[in-house]
Amino acid sequence: MPADKPLPYPDFIQALPKAKLAAEGPVAHLLSAPQGQMVFFELPPGGHVPPHSHGAQWGIIVAGEVELTIEDKTMTLRPGDSYYVPDGAVHSGTVKVFSRVVDVFAENDRYQAK
Repeated sequence: MPADKPLPYPDFIQALPKAKLAAEGPVAHLLSAPQGQMVFFELPPGGHVPPHSHGAQWGIIVAGEVELTIEDKTMTLRPGDSYYVPDGAVHSGTVKVFSRVVDVFAENDRYQAK
């Protein structure tokens, strides 16, 4: 497997419903429950998520590198790093290299299936 594209998510995750996303390029697989939603993202390099807010979110970087700004704090996150975005906090991000990220949202309908 090339160094710029780490091992893919396993087949059972790739078989989950894909999310409708505003941007072209990223792929997201959804796992939803009444209590929240887990999303397995595959993010191409150079992608940018503009400032926005929503309910609480926790995430972990599985592979790659992402620059994340939460309110006025910017950090560079790498595999194994996790983060928490409080309810209503304004945040944004930039994908530095191809990345896989798992996010868990307090909202069970943060994303809709395609």
